[in-house]
Amino acid sequence: MTRTVFYVSDGTGITAETLGHSLLTQFDLGEVQQVRVPFVDTLARAEDVARAIRRAHADDGELPLVFHTIIEPAHAVLLEQTEACVVDLFGRLVKPLEREFGLVRKRRVGRAHGMTNVETYDDRMEATNYALRHDDGGDTDYSDADLIMVGVSRSGKTPTCLYMALQFGVKAANYPLTMDDLDSCTLPPALRGQRERLFGLTIEPERLAHIREARRPGSRYAKLARCRREVSDAELLYQSFKIPHLNTTHTSVEEICTKVLHKLRLKQQLY
Repeated sequence: MTRTVFYVSDGTGITAETLGHSLLTQFDLGEVQQVRVPFVDTLARAEDVARAIRRAHADDGELPLVFHTIIEPAHAVLLEQTEACVVDLFGRLVKPLEREFGLVRKRRVGRAHGMTNVETYDDRMEATNYALRHDDGGDTDYSDADLIMVGVSRSGKTPTCLYMALQFGVKAANYPLTMDDLDSCTLPPALRGQRERLFGLTIEPERLAHIREARRPGSRYAKLARCRREVSDAELLYQSFKIPHLNTTHTSVEEICTKVLHKLRLKQQLY
């Protein structure tokens, strides 16, 4: 049977979904239908959500799960009066902090994912623009780079660099190792003198072939034999030049990012 999970917030809903999803990964629930409901900032909107929760209960025959970060008490009460398992993520976490600080929280919406600090927001936007300009070797002036990610095509470089930029304001460039680069068995000219900023990504050839086949069906680029050769040569290059590297086959972008920043001792402050 399907169980419906609601992530409800008077802001973007990102915090509610992130925390709620993290909690649910600890349980084997089978099939669930996940619904994010952002900007529940009026009584009428809260009433609509309460009705949707009740409908889910009637349709599923199971109590829906509701994770919320609603600030306005009157809106939160409407959710808590539904036939559901309701988890107030902020309420349960804030009370110990209020006791410790001797303060009552200020009920402000959107603080976690709003533009509360213009300077750090600008840093993230500049880092994002940097990642786009320096994607796939488009610009090889790496004088301002915090790191340079290298790897064969479709090994996960671009999404990881963009995630680092958006979440941490890190200026991450990436360079694709081509067949010519790998045949030379040495660092490409653009990467020489940059050893301290290099981090390599690798991937299982079978997974790489699957990804490439979806992008370019039937091409030589996607053949398993070629993928095996590229991956093998890339890993040999990493070993020869002592470039730290990571296999991305079963690793999420978030995990890759965390491991890379930790290995290179770069800032990890979430903006």
